Amino acid sequence: MSVAERDNEPKIDAEEILEGILEWVEIETPTYHAEEVNKLAAKVEAQFEGLGLNMERVPGRDGFGDLVIARTPDWEEGKPALLVLSHMDTVHPMGTKDGANPIRREGDSVYGPGIYDMKAGAYLPYYAYRHLQRMGSKPNLPVTFLFVSEEEVGSPTSRAVIEAEAKKAKYVLVTEPARDGGKIVTARKGVGRFEMTITGRPAHSGAQHSDGRSAIKEMAHHILEIEALTEYDRGVTTNVGLLSGGTGVNVIPRDAKCEIDLRVVSAEDGEELVAKILDRKPHDPDVSIKITGGMNRPPYERSDAILALFEEAKAAAADVGFELETTPLTGGGSDGNFSAAVGVPTLDGLGADGRGAHTLEEQIYISSLAPRAGMWVKMFERLS
Repeated sequence: MSVAERDNEPKIDAEEILEGILEWVEIETPTYHAEEVNKLAAKVEAQFEGLGLNMERVPGRDGFGDLVIARTPDWEEGKPALLVLSHMDTVHPMGTKDGANPIRREGDSVYGPGIYDMKAGAYLPYYAYRHLQRMGSKPNLPVTFLFVSEEEVGSPTSRAVIEAEAKKAKYVLVTEPARDGGKIVTARKGVGRFEMTITGRPAHSGAQHSDGRSAIKEMAHHILEIEALTEYDRGVTTNVGLLSGGTGVNVIPRDAKCEIDLRVVSAEDGEELVAKILDRKPHDPDVSIKITGGMNRPPYERSDAILALFEEAKAAAADVGFELETTPLTGGGSDGNFSAAVGVPTLDGLGADGRGAHTLEEQIYISSLAPRAGMWVKMFERLS
């Protein structure tokens, strides 16, 4: 290719990328507002269809929005492919973009609900694919783009689709936001969720105190025991984050309920800790305990195959002029946990750099957009 021909190539334009991202951010998509999530699903579907991809819209269920699957024309069942995995939903309530975190630009930062987690990241591979088309090129491998609608609450209805699509892929690339100044993710803790309900015996706290059996008192024992399972050196944490009980200050409480969060590094730790949390025996024999739950997301454990995939991404980043690093371990879960757990090499955190996920200071850095889009282009070209 001559110098003149190279000079006429389309350029990756951060302002153009930002314009596209903001079109997605303008459509607010709280997880439990299926009709709003579906507005973004319709836009995503139309944009990929406009690039000539084969589209599938999977109807949502249990009150959640639809899933969108876009496949490049060369995709065939049974042939090696990439899976690009994104979610459309956010944690922010409707109206956040005009109130608590308005869409605005301040220096290198652009703010807005869901812009960092993860609409910017979800848009980047779309832009990279479109850029390759403009160049008269295409990814080296066929690509499936999967957009789910309820990742922020654990992907309860899309997990089976994610795992099925991951098993069809050679690699999975997840568009969650970058971490710690642009680092990507090659390992995440597994996440467990549990609900414990305790039933005691009510009584008047003054006249018949001895007749009562306090559910809250019983709950207190178990909270301390469960919290004591935390071992920082081992990467195990437990947290009783929600608690309710009782009907009045002068009534021995009959009922108490709590919800528990568990984080673990390995599948073996998950099995051990799940058993310890579920195996609850009452301290008071007149009180009953019911506890339900288990691992919501399996651990995303770093493997040699994942590290080899990271080296490819690192080389892709070097091609566009920046050094890519990985975090040692991330405590939060993502849909990448599912794909990694079924044995498919997975990279996560490939979205935009920024900060403030799940807060009212959520923002992306404009300076990260062109380099990250360029990395996506090079990964599409390199992976084979």
